[in-house]
Amino acid sequence: MSSRRLSRLGLLLMLSAPPGFAADLPSYGARLEGFDYAWPTKNFAFTSQQQSLEMAYLDVHPEKANGRTVVLMHGKNFCAGTWESTIKALTNAGYRVIAPDQIGFCKSSKPLHYQYSFQQLANNTHALLNKLGIERVTLTGHSTGGMLATRYALMYPQQVEKLVMVNPIGLEDWKTLGVPYQSVDQWYQRELRTNAESIRKYEKNTYYVGQWKPEYERWVTMLAGLNNGPGKEIVAWNSALLYDMIFSQPVIYEFGELKMPVLLMIGTKDNTAIGKDTATAEDQKKLGNYTVLGKETAKRIPHATLVEFDDLGHAPQMQDPSRFHNALLKGLE
Repeated sequence: MSSRRLSRLGLLLMLSAPPGFAADLPSYGARLEGFDYAWPTKNFAFTSQQQSLEMAYLDVHPEKANGRTVVLMHGKNFCAGTWESTIKALTNAGYRVIAPDQIGFCKSSKPLHYQYSFQQLANNTHALLNKLGIERVTLTGHSTGGMLATRYALMYPQQVEKLVMVNPIGLEDWKTLGVPYQSVDQWYQRELRTNAESIRKYEKNTYYVGQWKPEYERWVTMLAGLNNGPGKEIVAWNSALLYDMIFSQPVIYEFGELKMPVLLMIGTKDNTAIGKDTATAEDQKKLGNYTVLGKETAKRIPHATLVEFDDLGHAPQMQDPSRFHNALLKGLE
């Protein structure tokens, strides 16, 4: 039986199983073996920090090309595959789309030891684009991918014709706003407890404003299976290292250095803030207010256009794909 059929079977079994059993049913490999994206992935093999690594990526070409390339950068709890509807919208409009799984995520290598930084991930992505011979791109980052896209645009401004940020995190410096530091070991213990139930609850409250649709379940299955598979310890360890990177490497102070046009797309019902649950109740009230954060960030960026979705949450491209993609394509014209 093919891996695609297995992944679909796993989803059907999970949806039909009784509560409690479904939460722990999916099981995928440490590189998401057993779960397929809508397109086959390719692997970029390279050496970094004295070790051989592989970055999985999607390279999807349009039927009628307009000569432009969009690079999609996923968030912390997302993968290249979760850009599925966006890739379809962009390729239908003539764009070539490159969507990598960053090192430590999804179908890419998960090293035991790696000094994670946004600079390192940007450098890895730059090496991939060089290998593909792509000189100019529109860079689109969602969530943590927005932080990475910002860093990439600061490091390689000559390659980025336009920067798009979709509900990026890092619009505030959490450690200065009352969120206590957690060690990598503490993050690791938290990540080991990840399961389908906790993923679904978090996504419903943060990504989808308390709403839930059957199509969201596929991405719960993806993350739950990755965190429940035979490589769950190395998955959790890399996740912990990545959380430390996100928390300790803010980009908010450098938004003013962005030289290219920036399209900032914000679902204002978002309330994401890394580690918010560890802050005091009083501090939690002040964190993750995207109604304010989007407007404040647009003011910091010299050439910014702000598009707000007043009824959407952290993942507007998944909550209301049609409305989001109409706005995105208009913004890319």
